[in-house]
Amino acid sequence: MTTISPGSPHPLGATWTGQGVNFAVFSAHAERVELCLLDPSSGAELSCHPVSARSGDIWHIALAADLATAGTCYAYRVHGPQRPEEGHRFDSGRLLIDPYAHELVLSEPLCGRVRNASFDWGADRPPSIPWRDSLIYELHVKGFTRLHPQVPPEMRGTYLGLACEPVIEHLRGIGVTAVQLLPVQAFVSEDFLRERKLDNYWGYNSLAWFAPAAQYAMHDPVNEFKAMVKALHAAGIEVILDVVFNHTAEGNESGPTLSLRGFDNSIYYRLQREDKGRYENLTGCGNTLNCEHPVVRALLIDCLKYWVEEMHVDGFRFDLAPVLARDDHGFNAKSAFFAAIRAEPSLAYVKLIAEPWDVGPGGYQLGAFPNGWSEWNDRYRDNVRAFWNTDTGRMGELAERIAGSSDVFRHRSRKPSASVNFITSHDGFTLRDLVSYNHRHNAANLENGADGHSHNLSWNCGVEGDSTDAGIQALRLRQMKNLLATLFLSQGVPMLQAGDEFARTQAGNNNAYCQDNEISWVDWSFVERHAQLLQFVQRLSRIRCAYAVFRRETFLKGGARRAGSKDVSWLSVHGGEMGDADWQQPGLRVLGIKFAVPQGPVSTLLLLVNAGFETREFPLPDSADGWRVLFDTARLDPGAGNCQTAACIRDVYRLESHSMALLEA
Repeated sequence: MTTISPGSPHPLGATWTGQGVNFAVFSAHAERVELCLLDPSSGAELSCHPVSARSGDIWHIALAADLATAGTCYAYRVHGPQRPEEGHRFDSGRLLIDPYAHELVLSEPLCGRVRNASFDWGADRPPSIPWRDSLIYELHVKGFTRLHPQVPPEMRGTYLGLACEPVIEHLRGIGVTAVQLLPVQAFVSEDFLRERKLDNYWGYNSLAWFAPAAQYAMHDPVNEFKAMVKALHAAGIEVILDVVFNHTAEGNESGPTLSLRGFDNSIYYRLQREDKGRYENLTGCGNTLNCEHPVVRALLIDCLKYWVEEMHVDGFRFDLAPVLARDDHGFNAKSAFFAAIRAEPSLAYVKLIAEPWDVGPGGYQLGAFPNGWSEWNDRYRDNVRAFWNTDTGRMGELAERIAGSSDVFRHRSRKPSASVNFITSHDGFTLRDLVSYNHRHNAANLENGADGHSHNLSWNCGVEGDSTDAGIQALRLRQMKNLLATLFLSQGVPMLQAGDEFARTQAGNNNAYCQDNEISWVDWSFVERHAQLLQFVQRLSRIRCAYAVFRRETFLKGGARRAGSKDVSWLSVHGGEMGDADWQQPGLRVLGIKFAVPQGPVSTLLLLVNAGFETREFPLPDSADGWRVLFDTARLDPGAGNCQTAACIRDVYRLESHSMALLEA
């Protein structure tokens, strides 16, 4: 090939061909485009080449290997009208990042790097865990291993650190089937954080969606990410990415021009109809991606395909997902974006999870996503928290959440797995803080303590923050066990936040998005200090795996089956089935849930719940062989009461205040 040639409009991005590099980028309104090659260490421009070939709205050029090769750093200058009132914000003085860049170089200026896609995947295969059998574990790549004593120091806080055997063994030990990674697509910190000498730790400020964040790599972010995925897959663990397709790091009209704004602002972003110089802010982050436009949808679908086909990830959690399906009339469950995902063969079997709300009008859409999607269920979070931590929790709502939230998800043939159940997530209190603080303590964020949620449905058990009082410590441990047991034994897909299994704390900070330090990093010394809680979580995981009744494909109904027994019976503290009047009792805090087990040596499981302040005597249903205790959150030994070590229980079970117990017969 000649040194410089027109090249091809496809594929978009920078593609190493073996003889050179083909560059292709979209812009409908540009007047002129230049490709700039940069020095990777200094960022200085080495050469600049007019991109003169144009096929439709795709600008393209090919450079032979004597000019560009794998490892070449590049960016674009795009010339066009600077007329914000018409939606155009071209700025030829800015070097722009290729939206399809597969690697981002964190130098000044930011730029893309050409990749050679070769990697030895060996026999890697997706674990393909069924939804019903899944346990999702939400973690931050850096924070999870930054303080891990068994990870080599140079690997702590990196993709390769997450691939270390002690880390994987911990995940396997608690039954994790999928890690859900906080954003790992290339991101930058906002200017206002840098001015405060803080960083965007969570990563919800994306800049280049195809590129893995270089902050979590030792040398090569792409291949190290792939090595992490390969190691997790070998352990039977899936990888789910938290993707931020609702806004970008370019912010509002006062924000920096880094990529999409400079290529074609009026195409990529939603602009206010009455003033195209201003952005629609349906995200709370300054701008909103224009997913109505076919070019934008194609960009997102290409990105998802890349992460599945090239990086071997198994699913995606979509931040502020209603943005993806918005049109001029609001959220549209039949949107073109959903149709585009359904039409793409490589996305047919990946896990799709929606955060089903944004901050725009009509932005709360829990239960409205299409069949095949699962959703973060914040009603589950709030109802379970309220029941255990406040006096406002209603028993009927708790029962609905345990049964799978059919009131939210039963339409359009959806299953209980449509509900991703969680008590805590990255956004809010940790589990330990949820039972240790009544109020947020966010002073370290330098926002006068006004940021983060104020409606936490938490309970400090009598003292705000850490306490040396043995009684309060015991109550907090019991409450954490209650919340975790509810999570693991509810229908739907449980999601556990990293470190909650051994009582990680953020000292009451419920919005640690800018705390890249010990506030957010997982402290692994807690594993030993809170070994009892960790052992309890391991036991819960084994119970969930052992009894399919907790992993149903259909919602619990409470009606008689053909054999005459009910799949679930709701029992009052008096031993009989709950009637309508029982459910309406104010302050009802005690319930028995009897599950029929259709197969196996056990015929019945009985879950007893007491969120009140008094010990209750619960009459047990008749059982020829008596009842064996699988766990009781009020007992120190999670296995105490099992028939192998103690006599079976008949007639009545003594249920301590603020406790749960699971029995089998």
